[in-house]
Amino acid sequence: MNDGTMLGQLIAQAEDEGAELTTLRAIAEEAGTVGADRALARLGLEDAGAAKDMAELRELLGAWRDAKKSMIKAVMQWLGRTVAALVLVLLAMRMGFPGWLK
Repeated sequence: MNDGTMLGQLIAQAEDEGAELTTLRAIAEEAGTVGADRALARLGLEDAGAAKDMAELRELLGAWRDAKKSMIKAVMQWLGRTVAALVLVLLAMRMGFPGWLK
């Protein structure tokens, strides 16, 4: 059956029977399935390779997040070392280190 055939049949059945709860649930479920299929088709994810593509995208996103985390960590370490070096230089100047070199 195509996208709307089952949904159309369920709606017709609901009209004929006075819409029992099970019929309404079936309509809602079928409408959700049809809507999800349409949304995936609009995104270009309706083919068989879509699951593989999504897995690759998730792996790529995970790698990006790891790289970003590593970069931030490296920058923070670099800043920490720079501040520590500046503190040591200022401390040496305060204690008269340039005079020791003469």
